[in-house]
Amino acid sequence: MTAFAELHRPGEPLLLPCAWDHACALALAGLGFRAVGTTSLGVAAAAGLPDGAAATRDETLRLALVLGSAPFLLSVDMESGFSDDPDEVGETARHLAAVGAVGINLEDALGPPDRHAAKIAAVRRAAPGLFVNARTDTYWSGDGDWSDTLRRLDAYREAGADGVFVPGLTDPARIASLTARYDVPLNVLHAPAGPALPHLADLGVSRVSLGSLLYRRALGAALETAAGIRAGRDPGGPAPTYDEVSALTG
Repeated sequence: MTAFAELHRPGEPLLLPCAWDHACALALAGLGFRAVGTTSLGVAAAAGLPDGAAATRDETLRLALVLGSAPFLLSVDMESGFSDDPDEVGETARHLAAVGAVGINLEDALGPPDRHAAKIAAVRRAAPGLFVNARTDTYWSGDGDWSDTLRRLDAYREAGADGVFVPGLTDPARIASLTARYDVPLNVLHAPAGPALPHLADLGVSRVSLGSLLYRRALGAALETAAGIRAGRDPGGPAPTYDEVSALTG
């Protein structure tokens, strides 16, 4: 079992913050987070590209190259693999592993489950040591069809997924049923209206991702600060100094 896999403990879940650039990732590591993920929305928005449209393969690889040798375990959001060709997805995963990534998040975007399973299998062949977190979007962008969720997750687990991820699922009973059903870690997305971290731990969840939340909060804080100064108010809230940010890039 890899060091990253060992962080996925039922009842003591890995809280995975997600960064969009080098400074953010290093700052999170400085807070004591042993693992940091990337957020596809943050990477895409920073580059002026659409999220979930297979448009940010190069940007994702560049960020992984910068972060892969940093002093934390790196998991990369690959969207749907940036291709419908399983072999191409496997090759991208191999590149990510080569620059130091230890895990990936691979979403099905509600496409054919057999195609997503083939992508997972291709990653397993191309990068055997990479932790594959297989995500289904049945609750994120679908209608929350429970039978379809189980059918997809069963297929992804059979294909070799190391963990399963159902963003948008907040019902405690269904979360508990998934932790009992699968012999691999269950990942859920933190939701303000959903169970808090201690409750998710009690339900047997092994990983809680923050997704794009930190990026969106940072953007919100920037807008609030600019608008406040324009209105004659002093900006509130903490902000790292210039030297502290510069130190992250040394």
